Amino acid sequence: MSESSPSVAPQRRRSDDAQGEPFVLPLWAISIIRTILRALSRLFFRISYRGLENIPQTGGVIIASNHQTYIDPIWMSLPVSRRVRYLAMSESFGWPIIGKIILMLGAWPIQVEKSDPTAIRRTLQWLRSGSAVVIFPEGGRALPDGKLLRFKPGAARIALEASTPILPITIRGGHRVWPKGNRFPRFAKVELVYHPLQYVKMQEGEDARACARRETDRLAETIGAEL
Repeated sequence: MSESSPSVAPQRRRSDDAQGEPFVLPLWAISIIRTILRALSRLFFRISYRGLENIPQTGGVIIASNHQTYIDPIWMSLPVSRRVRYLAMSESFGWPIIGKIILMLGAWPIQVEKSDPTAIRRTLQWLRSGSAVVIFPEGGRALPDGKLLRFKPGAARIALEASTPILPITIRGGHRVWPKGNRFPRFAKVELVYHPLQYVKMQEGEDARACARRETDRLAETIGAEL
């Protein structure tokens, strides 16, 4: 669910990219799990949502959000009625039980500290086939006070390469539930704001790198405006 700063230029397929998709729960099972988790989130975190009309029901889309807690990917997808795929730091797949669960929910490992061509190719495949993919442009959890880290340009570069829009989401209050440095979560109110889709397009005389940086700054401004 975190992002590196990749180059999305075509690259030679590697043998490890040929592996098949791991088992993922069917959508009906995921929908049941979401219903239960949404009820629990209302009970413990008084979770609320704004802008749900901005969620596209079909077509490839990158879901990009600030990253305050380990629970963020769950909160983000609870009101979504379609399958959502995730990029998660590779270390989390080695965690007992959790690693298997996130695989079955649609996660795929990514090397956070370096470019990961396999994860990038997989993401492009998902988007071009019409899937929704969660990417955290900060690359990791935010500061304990909830302030944004500098966004990396990977989400915008991938959106440009795949010709898909970005759905910006602002998570408010998550840092009070599970701030970085705390071992366990606690009860606090959480609100998620779903912003209008952001379309990534190069301007005249602009290259892909400059476009990605400009669109990344715009994405950070949109998400940060509701914090």
